Amino acid sequence: MTKTGQDVLNDPFLNHGTGFTSTERKTLHLQGLLPPQVQTIDQQAQIAYEQVQGKNSNLEKRLFLMTLFNTNRTLFFYLFRQHLPEFMPLVYDPTIAETIENYSHLFINPQQAAFLSIKHQDEMAETLKTAAAGRSIKLIVVTDGEAILGIGDWGTQGVDIAIGKLMVYTAAAGLNPAQVLPVVLDAGTNNPTLLQDSFYLGLHQQRIQGEPYYQFVDNFVQTAEQLFPNMYLHFEDFGRDNAAAILNHYQDQFLTFNDDIQGTGIIVLSAILGALKISQQKLTEQKYLCFGAGTAGMGIVKQIYHEMIQEGLSPTAAQKRFYLVDKQGLLFDDTAALTPEQKPFTRSRKEFAHSDSLTTLKAAVTAIQPTILVGTSTQAGAFDEDIVQAMSRYTPRPIIFPLSNPTKLAEATAADLIRWSHGRALVATGIPSAPVDYQGISYQIGQANNALVYPGLGMGAIAAQAKILSTNMISAAAHSLGEMVDFRQPGAAVLPPISQLELFSQTIAENVCNQAIKDGLSQNNCPNGAEAVATIKWSAHY
Repeated sequence: MTKTGQDVLNDPFLNHGTGFTSTERKTLHLQGLLPPQVQTIDQQAQIAYEQVQGKNSNLEKRLFLMTLFNTNRTLFFYLFRQHLPEFMPLVYDPTIAETIENYSHLFINPQQAAFLSIKHQDEMAETLKTAAAGRSIKLIVVTDGEAILGIGDWGTQGVDIAIGKLMVYTAAAGLNPAQVLPVVLDAGTNNPTLLQDSFYLGLHQQRIQGEPYYQFVDNFVQTAEQLFPNMYLHFEDFGRDNAAAILNHYQDQFLTFNDDIQGTGIIVLSAILGALKISQQKLTEQKYLCFGAGTAGMGIVKQIYHEMIQEGLSPTAAQKRFYLVDKQGLLFDDTAALTPEQKPFTRSRKEFAHSDSLTTLKAAVTAIQPTILVGTSTQAGAFDEDIVQAMSRYTPRPIIFPLSNPTKLAEATAADLIRWSHGRALVATGIPSAPVDYQGISYQIGQANNALVYPGLGMGAIAAQAKILSTNMISAAAHSLGEMVDFRQPGAAVLPPISQLELFSQTIAENVCNQAIKDGLSQNNCPNGAEAVATIKWSAHY
């Protein structure tokens, strides 16, 4: 049944506001329900942008944009794509961290999300169908809110991260916003602030773990796969103890992706490939030190490891290129409570004369002499001047990526890294960083933001109707991005700028789709990636 009147105006997927033409107003029974002047979408966008500019803080700007998102999806994405570099930090990280922390106190609209409770699993199928509202769902981003960005366990308030990720899929790659669904799995929270807050909107109980939790996740996955066949299932911000186990269980069964493990791995691999393009070095000759060996850190290590094997190293030789430093210091094969992901990359104490002293990052850097240092530790300021200068003595172009976010948790600033290394460090950060002027050169700082790669990756997999997300498809995405670095420019960034996000998302999507076709994983019989992507791409217009 076609919606008319107020039902159209209250549906963000259908509402055009003052953009409805005179003919549309008659057909949809909107006469007199809107001011008489008909506006173009460009006029609407100009007015909306003026209102954004008039807000006093990034939080106020984000809240206005979310109001627009709640009322008119087409206009929201038209405006977002016009101002992509400016709006990305508002719509997503870092401003989204503030709205997640205050979600229950800022709540106005559920934004077509599905809120699934571990206590009401019998309602799961009905909830998902109702949330989809008859729409053909091609992509779900799901979170349980346990490990949000670098800010921890925010329970059901983490739904905002799923909504934000989906916005970027549409703005960057052109995925139809009517074909996506944000989902939060509420199994409780261990955040005492939330448990003591009477206004917290999630379950007021400690997190349920173990087999009951995994059964909850499985009920969701199986139900969603039955309801929405050929969908792309994106896992986001699951806890350290669960993320890898969930990915490993489902990745060979369904078209699934974990952004914290695979997405972070892809973007860092892309940045390293870009850095090595600048320094004219080989990946297989690098010593990689991971600082923060949790979900993200180990996802990166695994991705770089697979790339080293593809470039000719044996698995054993590749493993020897990695060193893991966590809160205990350097991880050894006899370190207590190692995760399954950490164990293959630990070291033997026999390799070091004084292994008991390697309990700090500085001691590990001195002993190991790494050429690549990547931080996912959330330890602010951990990459200090002594560590950077030490790395600069060991290699002519140290690759240093402080990736923790938000800003207050970053291991270092780009400006300090450039200054301490006398302009030699090849830097990517997890947050947006301004260019650094040093000794007459403007150093462009690449942002190792997963948004540079996951939209194109997902779009390519969806366009191909891929059976699974293969290692080759992931590698194709990483190389697509890494090859876009212009290494000839002094101070060149190791990653392309966010301003080119639409362009390289398109390239990544086409290459990933082509790889799926080449690997025999495509189910749609499309001859090439360009045609497949063009067939499903959505644009914001009335």
